[in-house]
Amino acid sequence: MKTTANTAGVASRSRSRRSSLWRAMASRYDLYLMLLVPILWYLVFHYGPLYGLQIAFKNFSPAKGILGSKWVGLDHFERFIESYYFWRLLWNTVSINLFSLLFAFPIPIFLALLINEIRSKSFSKIVQNVTYIPHFISVVVMVGMLMLFLSPRGGPVNTIIEALGGEPIRFLDSAAWFKTLFISSNIWQNMGWQSIIYIAALSGVNPQLYEAAKMDGASRLQRIWHVSIPGILPVIVILLILDVGHFMNVGFEKILLMQNNLNLESSDVISTFVYSAGILKGEYSYTAAIGLFNSVVNLALLILVNRFARKKAETSLW
Repeated sequence: MKTTANTAGVASRSRSRRSSLWRAMASRYDLYLMLLVPILWYLVFHYGPLYGLQIAFKNFSPAKGILGSKWVGLDHFERFIESYYFWRLLWNTVSINLFSLLFAFPIPIFLALLINEIRSKSFSKIVQNVTYIPHFISVVVMVGMLMLFLSPRGGPVNTIIEALGGEPIRFLDSAAWFKTLFISSNIWQNMGWQSIIYIAALSGVNPQLYEAAKMDGASRLQRIWHVSIPGILPVIVILLILDVGHFMNVGFEKILLMQNNLNLESSDVISTFVYSAGILKGEYSYTAAIGLFNSVVNLALLILVNRFARKKAETSLW
């Protein structure tokens, strides 16, 4: 009898919550109607194309269509994993993202902490504006700037090297320099923009915590370490999880613009290979399988890092 009564009570509360939700939606129907546009956008452009993922398991022919193409199972995945370029593509993709996490991810945090410690508001705004501006430079212009400044003939960098008695370096034609140039230019271009969210988080830290730490004799560095960083730690963890969620996705456009036959050993990543093999050579099924492999790795990393963050930092996306 008690079990029946408990079940009935749970069902009654569930119906009550549903009815209250429908009443709230009816009272603010205009706001919920605004959600239709983004929901439709996601359905059409994100969930709709998932139907085409089956070509990764087929030998797709445009003449036969998706349904008429022959199933080949995991043949395309096996072909990719057994190919001679698999480990090169995987290492280039992983290494660029790994070095970006190690070097590019912390710098916006340091910049936000630095700006937060500047006492002059006018100087703080100048620093913010100067660091924000590069974000609005297009990728094409950015690569053009790299070509101009690093040109072995008349480029400012090589001019200085020659003035110091050295030989000009062909930076963009060197596989050894590619990752350094790609990551460092990304840092310069995006660190100011990425620091905005950390600056906003720092503004929400209780000022009384700083005063209490100061009263206890804490130095400025100690206040940063024990007050500022713990105050924005949840934001840092969330952004780290989001970054890991697209770990296997590299800046395709910029890499493609910087890529040439001389630096291909370091610049050839999964996304550029998918473009060259899928779009230029028409190997749709093969590159769909590679893209699916890439996405599955991203999803697995996202789930693992989110679970680890939930256990260790008690902060997670879900």
